[in-house]
Amino acid sequence: MKKAMLKTTLGLAVTLASSQLFAAGFALNEQSISGMGTGFAGRSSSADDASTVYGNPAGMSRIKREQVTGGVAAINAKTDINGRGTFGGSNDGDMVPVVAVPMGYYVKPIDDHWAFGFGMYAPFGLVTDYESGFAGRYWGDKSQVQVVTLQPTVSYAFNDRVSIGFGPTINRIDGELTSATLTAATPGRNDGKVKIKGDDTALGFNVGVLVQATDSTRLGLTYHSKVKYKLDGDTKIQGVGFGPFNGRKFDASLDISTPESVDFSVTHELNEDWTLYAGSTWTRWSRLDEIRVENSGVPVQLGGAAGPIGTITEEQDWHDTWSHAIGAAYKLNKQWTLRTGFSVDQSPTNNVNRSPRIPTGDRKAISFGAGWSPTDDLTIDFAYSYLKEDDAKINLVSATKGAYQAKYENSAHGFGVGATYRF
Repeated sequence: MKKAMLKTTLGLAVTLASSQLFAAGFALNEQSISGMGTGFAGRSSSADDASTVYGNPAGMSRIKREQVTGGVAAINAKTDINGRGTFGGSNDGDMVPVVAVPMGYYVKPIDDHWAFGFGMYAPFGLVTDYESGFAGRYWGDKSQVQVVTLQPTVSYAFNDRVSIGFGPTINRIDGELTSATLTAATPGRNDGKVKIKGDDTALGFNVGVLVQATDSTRLGLTYHSKVKYKLDGDTKIQGVGFGPFNGRKFDASLDISTPESVDFSVTHELNEDWTLYAGSTWTRWSRLDEIRVENSGVPVQLGGAAGPIGTITEEQDWHDTWSHAIGAAYKLNKQWTLRTGFSVDQSPTNNVNRSPRIPTGDRKAISFGAGWSPTDDLTIDFAYSYLKEDDAKINLVSATKGAYQAKYENSAHGFGVGATYRF
């Protein structure tokens, strides 16, 4: 009986921990501080600074001077949890630390047609770390995943109206995730723990087109490709209930793909002072239909009568999403530009499969920003965003892990500062 319980608990815990490497699939928006100020409206059409390397590679054709843009955004999230688990525990909700998201870009015009650029940014990321004794610990305890991307880029302007851009992406994913396990005779005491770590490097690409439709209106379209990873790592089990296997590591691998997305936006210069922005992004989250984890080296003693754990599959059933944003910028004077924006973003999760690792709902955000140019060579950007999510419900039941039902109320404050220097 105990061996059978260990088999099921270990197998599901490894599956959940592995699947949540894809929680990095909650795409980060913070690749531009100037864009953050307008709620990322006009991301593929504005081309205000070198961060267009990510927003739309074709936008480098609008950069007339060699320049570097860099910055950092800090995210301070807050969660109120109303929930309970079969085996008791707390629901403090303070599981997301303050997270810093850095970025840096370089653009150099070559001639009237060609430009070269380079970018380093984080397109995906997740950090959740619940308190000891969290009521949903058997479904998710700690999740720390990051993706860092390097992107060399070129653009070509056919004329003053139309340009294209392309950049291959070199993407590094690293993750460490844990779950508690029931390995003791008394549920909720002497819990075991399953920890999985993995990493991989994979290639993708970004491509874009920019059209100056009229003297005052630009249209931008950017495609960010999917990136297919094969994470190789290890699974470590800890707990007195695992007997002689306590502290042992076993090989684990997982094939996942971060989804492709398409961003379309419009920038309209209303007059010399006002600029308006609007945009929509479609993301193919439905790629996460199921998770298939391959484990090797797990002893028969942990597998019970069914033998060693091999392939484990778990349904996710995520869906494609849309996000929309509108924004505006007002040129107060030669030195100052003020910005604001409003955005809405769908969550890809559903009420059936949502877990404590990614307990998010549809979100709305309002943003404010400013650009200060003390000289013609230097611009310093500031941004602030407030994000509020719809209540997210979790309703999970397992024969070995009990039940966890909860309602999450999530909000976050975002702060950003950056600078652009022109040579």
